[in-house]
Amino acid sequence: MSAETVRDRCAIIGVGNTDYTFNSGRSTLTLAAQAGSAAISDAGLEPFDIDGIVRCEMDEVLHADLAATLGLENVAFWAAGSWAGAAPCGMVGLAVNAILAGQATNVLVFRSLNGRSGRRFGREWSSGQAVGGGGSYLEFLAPYGVQSPGMAYALFARKHMIDYGTTSEQLGHIAVACHARANENPGAQRHGHPLSMADYLASRMIADPLRRYDFCLETDGAAAVIVSAAERARDGSKPTVLIRAVTQGDEPVARQGGLWGNLLTGPLTNASAALADRLYRLAGMGPDDIDVAQFYDCFTITVLMQIEDYGFCKRGEGGPFAASGALELDGALPINTSGGNLADGYIHGLSHIVEGVRQLRGESTSTVPGAETCLVTSGMPGPGSSALILRTG
Repeated sequence: MSAETVRDRCAIIGVGNTDYTFNSGRSTLTLAAQAGSAAISDAGLEPFDIDGIVRCEMDEVLHADLAATLGLENVAFWAAGSWAGAAPCGMVGLAVNAILAGQATNVLVFRSLNGRSGRRFGREWSSGQAVGGGGSYLEFLAPYGVQSPGMAYALFARKHMIDYGTTSEQLGHIAVACHARANENPGAQRHGHPLSMADYLASRMIADPLRRYDFCLETDGAAAVIVSAAERARDGSKPTVLIRAVTQGDEPVARQGGLWGNLLTGPLTNASAALADRLYRLAGMGPDDIDVAQFYDCFTITVLMQIEDYGFCKRGEGGPFAASGALELDGALPINTSGGNLADGYIHGLSHIVEGVRQLRGESTSTVPGAETCLVTSGMPGPGSSALILRTG
């Protein structure tokens, strides 16, 4: 299909999430069912209306498990999206493809994880395990001594500092902005815990130059959205939020080893830089058309690099841009209006899509006045990335 035949033909008609906690006391299936049920209800649908499911390939919950738990009797399409934080926007893309191909009408897209009380994605790979957590050829590609995601992203941050003069204070403006939004969001894990620049700079170093508040939160919880045809959205009671464009992919020349390849071979680049051009082309838009952004923020450095990748400033100018006040609600590019992965909850970025919809509906706890377009990104380096643009209908 051409870009013109895809633009605005699908919409997100329902969103839902559980509470975000450090210890849910629930199985990932229970969490998925709670978020999925909330999204179905928000869409004004019943379980029998759902005929498609998209999960992440890393999820413990299988499509059949969720269908049985929610009583979804008409599932005719299911698919598994990409890996970890790279997946969520691409998962929505799979739902769009299924709807436009006539394989489904209402598709439930979900992520569910006990990321604090269960499988902790941010932990070091323990002694005796294969480097990279999975074994195989990654043994030959992972830098010796880099034992956790935080240590890997610290190398991105240090390289950016060396190349462009980026400072810790500039990264701190990202953390402070996200915490400010979380403190307006009663559901955020960091609600009631304001963060000043002094607090940020005084926080302990975890992987130099990344401090405690440069890291996202380990979170138990789930989030879900319902994707449908635009015509169905306009028949509903909620404001229409259209999917203007969605894409996923890797760098022009893919490199082995996930993010290790980005660290060790060639220039320090990532998939989102290549993705941005394609996304804007598909949308018929550019950076100047974006009113608010939900950037994937597993670490502050990923936000800073994506600000550059998506054209909001030139390469190397992300630090001064962040420090300028541009990321605040009244700035040029308000970001992560629920608090994001850094201060709301880390559901591998599907919560960013939920917040993007709420923002454009006027339901966010930090509403950007007059916002009509929202950029949402998923992941950055490593096994590809994905992104989408939402707009009001």
